[in-house]
Amino acid sequence: MAGLTGLVPGVIAKDMAESPADIVAMNFEDALRALEDVVRKLESGEVPLDDSITLYERGEALRKHCQARLDSASARIERIVAGSDGQATGTQAFDDPGR
Repeated sequence: MAGLTGLVPGVIAKDMAESPADIVAMNFEDALRALEDVVRKLESGEVPLDDSITLYERGEALRKHCQARLDSASARIERIVAGSDGQATGTQAFDDPGR
């Protein structure tokens, strides 16, 4: 376990003890960093099976949260395309290069 951050006894338990309410309060960047940390821990192979299952569940909750944040940003950008009078001037796909 030496050299692998986040794999110290007690740290994993602390990470897993965080409730989904903590995830809801995260901004996109924090949730993405937390998801990357979960992936690193799972890929290390150093986490016991039961802890791996709990980490996987947390990772899935983080992934859903990140996707919801991205979907929300996409919807906000589409609303920006509306004119100042509130009438739609047209819609563009979020990833449309001709924006």
